Amino acid sequence: MTPSPRIELLRTPLLDTVAHGFLGRRGGVSNGIHGGLNVGLGSEDDADAVAENRRRARDTVLPSARLITCYQIHSAEAVTVLTAPEDDIRPHGDALVTDRPGLLLGILTADCAPVLFADAQAGVVGAAHAGWKGAFGGITDATLVAMEALGARRERIVAAIGPCIARASYEVDAAFLRRFAEHTPENERFFADGRPDRYQFDLEAYVAHRLAAAGVSRVVALGEDTYTQEDRFFSFRRATHRGEPSYGRQISLIGLA
Repeated sequence: MTPSPRIELLRTPLLDTVAHGFLGRRGGVSNGIHGGLNVGLGSEDDADAVAENRRRARDTVLPSARLITCYQIHSAEAVTVLTAPEDDIRPHGDALVTDRPGLLLGILTADCAPVLFADAQAGVVGAAHAGWKGAFGGITDATLVAMEALGARRERIVAAIGPCIARASYEVDAAFLRRFAEHTPENERFFADGRPDRYQFDLEAYVAHRLAAAGVSRVVALGEDTYTQEDRFFSFRRATHRGEPSYGRQISLIGLA
């Protein structure tokens, strides 16, 4: 029997004062199209495998913490977590914030951009799921506001953008570009020409721009493309292009010890 690979944990010095990590697909127990560390409760994977993968992910970043994830809806809703919900309850929204030790916030992605936040001095952390719809709608702004309500200060907040689909892999149509350009003409800089009537959207750069525009002065982007690195990351778009019936999700985690 071939041993499973070790869990790959991506970290950044910008968040080194808090427990955190961007995890990919390596190191889990799932098989087939979900092979690896699939943590998606909504996937068509074996439920026991998903539960084991979630336990392994938690123990890699903050052992014995209570893992909390939300029911993600591509919104601009940030949820403040002060106590751990029941095991089978996931608050609806696309960001979580807390100032309570022992709670590990998790965001699931499979091409969308995971963003981890921290104001270590205030003891406030956050995690956001920024797909194009949530990013455009203001999920990162909502996360900052929720963190400030717990005592964080915007000038101290740092943010890291984890693995997501890269511009070279993210083809969109003219209507997609027009939506962004009509909102702010300068948004056109996040699109490059592609095939006729098609464009390549830089989600990572757009999310970084939204953070900077909101007053976050220290932002790092990992620059990892989920679509092209099949051995490291799950990708919804890759699975869709292949006609696969389901796809896995990776998790990004942050918490206070």
